[in-house]
Amino acid sequence: MRFVLATALVALVAVPTAVDAGPLAYGICQTGCNAVVVACYGAAGAVFGTVTAGVGVPPAILACNAALGVCSAACAAAVLAPTP
Repeated sequence: MRFVLATALVALVAVPTAVDAGPLAYGICQTGCNAVVVACYGAAGAVFGTVTAGVGVPPAILACNAALGVCSAACAAAVLAPTP
């Protein structure tokens, strides 16, 4: 009887019904966004993280920042999405 109960318990635990990898997908998405913005800054002749906000910021850097914001916002959906 114990063997049957133990086998049923192991079978129940071993078969997951759904996988929720949202936080992992979010982290991967954010890493991709950051890699793209670093490349964008490099193409604009700057180093990501060193340009301060102000009147003298080149328009290309502002475009990189805007793109990073859009990309990061899109990643927010990955946290809630179940990943099979």
